[in-house]
Amino acid sequence: MKILTFDIGGTNIKYALCNEKFVLSERHSIPTEADKGGQELILKIISIIEEYKGIDRVAISTAGQVDSENGIVVYSTDNIPYYTGMMVKKIIENKTGIPTYVENDVNAFALGEARFGAGKGKSDFLCLSYGTGIGGALYLDNKLYKGMSSSAGEFGHMITHAGGKQCTCGGEGCYECYASTKALLESVNKRNSTNLNAFEIFEKENFTKPEIRSVIDQWIDEMIIGLINIIYIFNPPLIILGGGIINEDYVIDLIDRKIYNLLMTNYKDVNIVRSRLGNDAPLLGVAYEASNL
Repeated sequence: MKILTFDIGGTNIKYALCNEKFVLSERHSIPTEADKGGQELILKIISIIEEYKGIDRVAISTAGQVDSENGIVVYSTDNIPYYTGMMVKKIIENKTGIPTYVENDVNAFALGEARFGAGKGKSDFLCLSYGTGIGGALYLDNKLYKGMSSSAGEFGHMITHAGGKQCTCGGEGCYECYASTKALLESVNKRNSTNLNAFEIFEKENFTKPEIRSVIDQWIDEMIIGLINIIYIFNPPLIILGGGIINEDYVIDLIDRKIYNLLMTNYKDVNIVRSRLGNDAPLLGVAYEASNL
């Protein structure tokens, strides 16, 4: 079986071929150009699919809240305008004739980690992914918990600062306004009149500057605030963190050093780890589900 699998984020679209042994090949990454809206985004996906021959399944991990049974984006913030209500599965299947599976990106991340990564063999864990926003997923009793309207796990829109920054969801003071990778970039570049990207911030010549390090440390404190709230609500045995920024050792090490000193004693057994699969997790998660269509 040949599966073409996609991970649609607010910044980039990653895609690859996946075989029946769930080995990825021919990896690619292109700009999402999310500001052009949901319709243009899906047309871009279709044009990529049409470049390939002999595809048996299409698998799509995407930003936004997703009804995976019907392959519909039930809600999306303005990170991707005009995406809410997009019938992704129906549009792609009608255009290509290829059976298609669609899932929220962090749910896909959780599925990938459950089958092949840090969650393998675990019946209960939570996932958070830090990027343009902050996504979440709940893997409970060996399956995704998706809530009444396929929208559970929106950890990025917890209110951590009452009356705080305006969020793309329409609320104020959301967790992702302070603890996302986007929030870190905005804070560093605003304070230092720079135009650094996430990887450049952690390069030695920048990371060693006290004014940049202080912003990073404050940002990690914001991450910890949200994680503590989630730990107190769910009391999970395992939390898996994803997103490119989590690959920076300083981030996960400082979280590990600080958070356990702030938790009540009976919550300290939670294990907080990095994704084992990295960017492959959502690609593999939806590919696995697509293989069962």
